[in-house]
Amino acid sequence: LDNPDDKHVGWVFGNPEGEPFRNTAGLGGPFPPAYHGNEADPVFNAYSIRELYERANDTLGKYTLPLLWDKKLNIIVNNESTDIIRMLNSAFNKFAKNPDLDLYPTDMQKDIDKVNEWVHPALNNAVYKCGFATTQEAYDRAIDELTESYDKVDAILKSQKYITGDNVTEADVRLFVTLLRFDEVSSIYMKTNTRSVANTPALLNYCREVYRIPGVADTCHMDQIKAHYYCSHVELNRYSIIPRGSDFLGLLKEDGYEC
Repeated sequence: LDNPDDKHVGWVFGNPEGEPFRNTAGLGGPFPPAYHGNEADPVFNAYSIRELYERANDTLGKYTLPLLWDKKLNIIVNNESTDIIRMLNSAFNKFAKNPDLDLYPTDMQKDIDKVNEWVHPALNNAVYKCGFATTQEAYDRAIDELTESYDKVDAILKSQKYITGDNVTEADVRLFVTLLRFDEVSSIYMKTNTRSVANTPALLNYCREVYRIPGVADTCHMDQIKAHYYCSHVELNRYSIIPRGSDFLGLLKEDGYEC
């Protein structure tokens, strides 16, 4: 707010009627203004998330996502994913297509919280510790932590269907999104190449199981995932080159697997 040269805008909305763009250094691409299924901001037609933060007069922190917006009061309700996933689980059931689905049931809350307590720092967040490490020592600590946690998840999923037992829960949502990106993005971009989901049968079958839950596949767009990661950090990928990858989503669509 105090720096007139600050050009950081956070995420931009995909707008089918927008103009192609390059990265913040003016390199790479040009990238399409929108991908299949993207829509412009339906409320203000904002270009970026920064515009919403400024409308809410919330400019002291970073312009982060996810973001839950109140359209009546024009304020930010919350921008913490841990809180929002709980809100979406129960607070909007009268608008939900599947209101009976409870990802945080009372009788499993302790087990879910216990899993989240180690999966988040040692796997979800450890990916970024590896990718943004600025010393070899920091990277070595992060990759050791991540590899140990990855193997722990593997051991658990060899003997049960989901990370907390027989039923899909919030903990699976949080784990799945990291595993979905692991081979195509994290192992390359974040240097987490000690393991591969495609070469870990229990984790690959787990991803297939979650992916095939009705509605989940519709939210998995690897082209957008890769475009975001590989093109967001000029210091890591100056020319925003997007590796072709091995079609991880194709593996999730294959038949004839065992869970």
